[in-house]
Amino acid sequence: MRLRVVYTKYMGLFVQQNDTRTKLQERIAAEMSDKAKKKAELEAQGLPDGVDDSRYIENTKTTTSLAWVWILIVVAVVGAAIYFMFATEE
Repeated sequence: MRLRVVYTKYMGLFVQQNDTRTKLQERIAAEMSDKAKKKAELEAQGLPDGVDDSRYIENTKTTTSLAWVWILIVVAVVGAAIYFMFATEE
């Protein structure tokens, strides 16, 4: 392992390290590569992704056009609660 340290006039420290992989790092890299290849093969087979073919959307309703009103009400209630918490401290 070779380590090079350089100081600049602004007291910054730059470290450059030329290091080779250890056997453990090489083994982990190989295992991760194999895992990625297997995952790519599974995705290429066209297996269901669990979203498009699921039935969780059946019997649900779409959001109405008044959803923004509910959001404003929630924000107002939270804001009022925070205001009253700080107003009672004085």
